[in-house]
Amino acid sequence: MPLEAKDSPCRGFCTTALGDDVCRSCGRTFEEVTGWIGYSEEQKQACWERLIREGWVDLDRTPLRGK
Repeated sequence: MPLEAKDSPCRGFCTTALGDDVCRSCGRTFEEVTGWIGYSEEQKQACWERLIREGWVDLDRTPLRGK
């Protein structure tokens, strides 16, 4: 799926704002959440691949866990 179809894994319930190192909703680290807007396509793709590998989203980038 191209990045334009779903650019960000954000689900609108970010727990990094509450002090978590990893968001319990989307699985991104604090650094990934805060840096996302400035990430290159390659950096975003690498993050998506990690989220898929760790079971946060499926291949269509549909959330599998979290709130």
